[in-house]
Amino acid sequence: MNVFPVRTDAPLLNGPPQGQWTATDWDQLPDDGNRYEIIKGVLYLAYWSDELYMPSFYHQWINQNLIGYIGFPANQQGLAFAVTAPIGVFMPGCDPVQPDFVVVKKERAAIIHDRRIYGIPDLIVEILSPSNRAYDETTKMNAYAAAGLSEFGVVDPMSKQLRIFELDVPGQFREPRLFNESDTAHFKCLPTIEFTVGDLFAGTPDSTL
Repeated sequence: MNVFPVRTDAPLLNGPPQGQWTATDWDQLPDDGNRYEIIKGVLYLAYWSDELYMPSFYHQWINQNLIGYIGFPANQQGLAFAVTAPIGVFMPGCDPVQPDFVVVKKERAAIIHDRRIYGIPDLIVEILSPSNRAYDETTKMNAYAAAGLSEFGVVDPMSKQLRIFELDVPGQFREPRLFNESDTAHFKCLPTIEFTVGDLFAGTPDSTL
């Protein structure tokens, strides 16, 4: 039985020792509403289906706005395809992860097949939550850099900020570009699509995290 390192109170599952999990093992996990990820052979519980640990309404609202302000325009302009979790993304050392928001440019659409994404997307965005903040900002960020992800966005609902990291050298992101609520931002992979950061948070009836 294996305990997932993200939470000490997470459920237990049968499987190989930590460090030896594979995509095949992941495919055999129960469909129990939990969001599982494998990074360097370690099985993580990104979100637990228990009501306390599921993404909040506010989290989902922000994800919806990422689709609205970035995903839909990218699709309408014929630039890229964008989806939100749950979606399996298989990259070197990440087999799989399930990011909050993923963009694949149209010319690289071949990596999307058999219900999942098999390759390195052009952009991944994670939305921080109290239960997964350290996981997203350390474990997953390091894994994304090691995999060769060229652009990584972090949305922080608490500070209403967006941080955009770009790959500096293999395995390492450079210092992020920081955007506050009133700033206009764009991602490098989609330079023609600009948005006001505050619009990602605006209009929600409940901003509880």
